[in-house]
Amino acid sequence: MRIIHYILLIMIFAACKNQPDLQSERLFVEEKPPIPIKVVNDEKDSIQKFVNDTSAWRDLKLIDPDFILDIRYATANNFVGEQIYECGKCLLRKEAAKALLKVHKKFKQLGYRIKLFDCYRPHPAQQKLWDKVPNASYVTPPWKGSNHNKGLAVDLTLVDEDGDELAMGSGYDFFGKEAHHDHLDHPETVLANRLLLKNTLKEVGFSSIRTEWWHYNFYGVKYPVSDMEWECQ
Repeated sequence: MRIIHYILLIMIFAACKNQPDLQSERLFVEEKPPIPIKVVNDEKDSIQKFVNDTSAWRDLKLIDPDFILDIRYATANNFVGEQIYECGKCLLRKEAAKALLKVHKKFKQLGYRIKLFDCYRPHPAQQKLWDKVPNASYVTPPWKGSNHNKGLAVDLTLVDEDGDELAMGSGYDFFGKEAHHDHLDHPETVLANRLLLKNTLKEVGFSSIRTEWWHYNFYGVKYPVSDMEWECQ
């Protein structure tokens, strides 16, 4: 009997040894690398070239000629009444520029275009503004630095197909309650225009500030204050 019992144990051990290791097989299947997904970029060529460029800055007008530039600090038509920039350009950090390019495409589909009043503002220009108007209610102190100085802020509005600005309730750089987002004593058209601008920009990562309907900050990336000044031709 002992011999028979011993033979049975050997047979059972051999049968177990030949069984497949289901746990090992399951782990092997789960750990297989996923099938790579092909990403298709359907943006137009000019946008793709811009995305592939790894430099830190973007010139908005070179990316999309449909942007309208009215860079006020390159003229005397601003709240300090003096020219601050040698010439007018709209530069932004690449992430902010890409987002603004996307939102401009949306606005153009609605029959509007973006007019830009100010974009990146070199830090020395911030000092010039402060020297003219040393009031933190209107100008960010240069030692603090604004998002304009980081290339992450824009001042803008919308124009229609004829190039006329949409009614926004006040002019650009008007420092009064009429420029505030929470001031609702405006015609319905003005409120609708502001809401269109605000909500569409919010979709791509721009946020407003309470006191200026034209000013938008891009969040999601961080850059330091910059002294870089663009070349004029």
